[in-house]
Amino acid sequence: MNKHTLSFLLFFITFATCGQTVYMTRSGQISFFSKTALESIDAVNNEVTSLLNTETGEVVFAVLIKSFHFERALMEEHFNENYMESDKIPKSTFQGKIKDLSSINFKKAGTYPVIVEGDLTIHGVKQHITTSGNLKIETGKFQTTSIFTIKLSDYKIEIPSLVADKIAETLEIKVNCNYEPKS
Repeated sequence: MNKHTLSFLLFFITFATCGQTVYMTRSGQISFFSKTALESIDAVNNEVTSLLNTETGEVVFAVLIKSFHFERALMEEHFNENYMESDKIPKSTFQGKIKDLSSINFKKAGTYPVIVEGDLTIHGVKQHITTSGNLKIETGKFQTTSIFTIKLSDYKIEIPSLVADKIAETLEIKVNCNYEPKS
């Protein structure tokens, strides 16, 4: 085997190994729930894009606001036009890291509790958050789940007083993503 062939093989093996550390989904799910005495509001987005780097622990999410769907079309219209202003601010993002990455064996099937810390940007406002969740490992695939709450006022989302008794001040956010190797 000549030097060029050996160099190419080493480069290919290194590149292929590095490529296996990044996992992706374009069909992740994020939902939110608001409950008051007068009304419950539930919205789901099944078009969430996310990357998970098993080597560095980096986790990134991008969420198009208009991809949230509601039970009633009028709720969806008000959400996009009045509260989230999705024509001006079309997406929300999260950029963070899994803490204590060394406690996760990415080669061993199982469910691992995780703490994720990073910057959540909603409505153009960035807040540093820490939340817990689970990372489920199956052969070559990963699933992440998390449930946490946010305060609307932290993200400068204003609710008109006319409907303030129908929308809770805090929302429960649920995240569910199934990752596969990024190709």
